[in-house]
Amino acid sequence: MMALKSVFLSSLLPCAFALVRPNDVGRLPALGWNSWNAYHCDVSEDKILQAANFVVSLGLKDVGYEYINVDDCWSVKSGRNTTTQQIIPNATTFPDGISGTAEQVHALGLKIGIYSSAGTETCAGYPASIGYENVDAATFAAWGIDYLKYDNCNVPSNWTDTCVSCVSDYYTPALNQNGSCAGEPSLCPSGYNYSTSNTASRYRLMRDALLAQNRTILYSLCDWGQAYVESWGNATGNSWRMSDDISPPFERILAILNENSFQLNATDFWGHNDADMLEVGNGISAAQTRSHFALWAAMKSPLIIGTDLSGVSDADVAVLKNAYLLAFNQDAEVGAPATPYKWGVNPDYTFNASFPAEYWSGESSNGTLVLVGNWLNETMSKVANYSEIPGLQAGGAYQVVDVWAGSSLGCVQNGVQVNVEANDTAVYLIQEGCGSVIQKRRT
Repeated sequence: MMALKSVFLSSLLPCAFALVRPNDVGRLPALGWNSWNAYHCDVSEDKILQAANFVVSLGLKDVGYEYINVDDCWSVKSGRNTTTQQIIPNATTFPDGISGTAEQVHALGLKIGIYSSAGTETCAGYPASIGYENVDAATFAAWGIDYLKYDNCNVPSNWTDTCVSCVSDYYTPALNQNGSCAGEPSLCPSGYNYSTSNTASRYRLMRDALLAQNRTILYSLCDWGQAYVESWGNATGNSWRMSDDISPPFERILAILNENSFQLNATDFWGHNDADMLEVGNGISAAQTRSHFALWAAMKSPLIIGTDLSGVSDADVAVLKNAYLLAFNQDAEVGAPATPYKWGVNPDYTFNASFPAEYWSGESSNGTLVLVGNWLNETMSKVANYSEIPGLQAGGAYQVVDVWAGSSLGCVQNGVQVNVEANDTAVYLIQEGCGSVIQKRRT
């Protein structure tokens, strides 16, 4: 019953109505870096340019990371310019203005992003954009901005919704005792059209303002997965946050993975479920880092680095630069993400924040990507059986590449057996070449 419910809801998503932008902006998931996890409100031009230079010197630019995104706290807190109504950059922390910072980022061959909120103030209490969408979009374009992260804080009462969805509305009966999601208004009635919600309207106002400019700005919705955003986000922005904020504990990473596993039919070219910034380099273990990055890449989430690059380890950089996972995330021929084909610890389609799906696969232009995770606290022996993987032949033989080792295992028949460490994920690229054919699942 749970599986049927998930398939039915996913079939309602209007994936055909995508926000198509010039020069393929937003067609593939964005790759870049964001200031928040590294610096929070202690952000400055010097730190932004330092990060940009590290993206170049560490070779991250060479593999596709291009956006250098300034998050909250870049402006003065006292208000807008009383004449132009523009947000005023903080002259102490950004002495060249945001436009000056943008010029220097562009000189490195990179792009720059800015932050605002669809409310009266940003999450840190700085001026935000509701009621000023046209002014702010024009200002951002004039400053040379390439990317807008648009948050969901401090929404005025006349713009709030009386009912808001959460993922548990659709995929599990485990709601609060009053039948609502924690911290949210009551659930919407059956058949409610979320594209008519105040939340959707707030985000469309900024979309329209951005589209009216003579500069293409990637539009990243950060509405925390509210108002069933996966049903209207594709026509509104280039990506949309599908959950509340991420944080370094691996338990939180698994919880977001669990939520997103039920929403992935919304992801394809031009529209991407954003599972939030990467926590690579922020204190999680090597095994957890591999799992986190591999599954974010496989889900075709935007890959936005969120750490101080001045202290990042060589091992973490190697994970961020993994050629096989980046190729899957940025595949120009196949836009759909990897999805679970078996849950593992739990029965299929079980909503469990601690034990999400362990077995994933996805088609690519270079073969089938297969991921096998282990969320237990001990090493487990696992098998990726071809008979269970969509598109592969039971009993077949395929060329297998170990994605982490970057080496071929040769022709492997029936499936791949592997010991997976606690919290780690084994990743393989399954290819033809041994007589067995991979059946494509989509055109």
